[in-house]
Amino acid sequence: MTVTERYVSAREMFKKTGVDTDAAIGILRNVPISMHCWQGDDVTGFDHDGPLTGGIQTTGNYPGKARTPEELMADMDKAMSLIPGRKKINIHASYAIFEEGEFADRDKLEPKHFARWVEFARERGMGLDFNPTFFSHPKIKDGLTLSSPDPDIRRFWINHGKACIRISQYFAEETGVPCVMNIWTGDGFKDIPADRMGPRMRYKEAIAEILSEPYDRNKVKPCVESKVFGIGVESYTVGSAEFCLSMAARNEGCLPLMDNGHYHPTEVVSDKIPAMLCFYPEIALHVTRGVRWDSDHVLLLDDETREIAKEIVRCDALNRVYIALDYFDASINRISAWAVGMRSMQKALLTALCMPNAELKKLQDEGKFTELMVKQEAMKMMPFGDIWNYYCEQSGIVDDFGLFAEVDKYEAEVLSRRI
Repeated sequence: MTVTERYVSAREMFKKTGVDTDAAIGILRNVPISMHCWQGDDVTGFDHDGPLTGGIQTTGNYPGKARTPEELMADMDKAMSLIPGRKKINIHASYAIFEEGEFADRDKLEPKHFARWVEFARERGMGLDFNPTFFSHPKIKDGLTLSSPDPDIRRFWINHGKACIRISQYFAEETGVPCVMNIWTGDGFKDIPADRMGPRMRYKEAIAEILSEPYDRNKVKPCVESKVFGIGVESYTVGSAEFCLSMAARNEGCLPLMDNGHYHPTEVVSDKIPAMLCFYPEIALHVTRGVRWDSDHVLLLDDETREIAKEIVRCDALNRVYIALDYFDASINRISAWAVGMRSMQKALLTALCMPNAELKKLQDEGKFTELMVKQEAMKMMPFGDIWNYYCEQSGIVDDFGLFAEVDKYEAEVLSRRI
């Protein structure tokens, strides 16, 4: 059977459950997922030559990582050619592109330093998301940035955050797509602190000052992202979940951003999504795959990824949840890492869109839990793969079994020559 014939057969099966697969594909085609540039060069960026510091680390040394803006953009193009649907581009401030002989420190960054990223995005009809870079810089003092007791250190990073607000506004105006700007720092302590509140009060005041920079709330979506702990700050993280949730709640226009690798191992973000949507008009996600801790493994179609997608769809929140990916694996081919992760998120959303969600909700509300369990289990065996393969074919994108050949060819022709 051809891909289309298998799809027609699967479509009839889903139709019997009350699911319109054509409509599901149509919705998925227009859901933007933000692809993070930092997978392509192991979070190195272009504004420093030193190692990663400040609570962040990559592992592995697979050959062929991008070394220049041109290489990184070419690699992103290749990855995006293997991914169907709408995409955005997510970049860190450390990926500023300077003209020869030019340099601006992070507190002095301007829109012009990101003009090539705007050109890249506009040519591809995509929006841009942005992240201030509060790591890998000599002005991280004793592991602290915005929460530092040193006013000069704090001022430097506040000015960096305000500059990033202005750059985010520029992105939105130039692309016509709202820019999600995410504030995350690795601030914290390796061992047990004597003062837990002081750093958080300074952090609170610093973020509030960053957010005081004028911006159009329809165009810029500032977020605060929490974390349980980081490398070198195992005992105490300033930006805890409770802190960031409260910070977003107290600052109108500020969104909470949940990274599903940033919680205790027994916590799941999928359960938090409907809770947050009860109170916030919009929320943001960094979807990853933490293994025992926030190790940022490549996203797969695992149980939690499926559940995250289900909750977004069940809550009718595809227009209220900003979805971005965040991982960096230097041990495997980086093009494959991008493509597999992005496609996994799309598969999860497609699966969620092909569920009879209204009927399942009705069974729950009517207390018909036996029938609910039976039907939920039955849906697991439905031919979602046939729907996905048809979607890829209709999008002109290689199927899953053809993915490796495309990646391998690019590695042989391009990546292997980067010595």
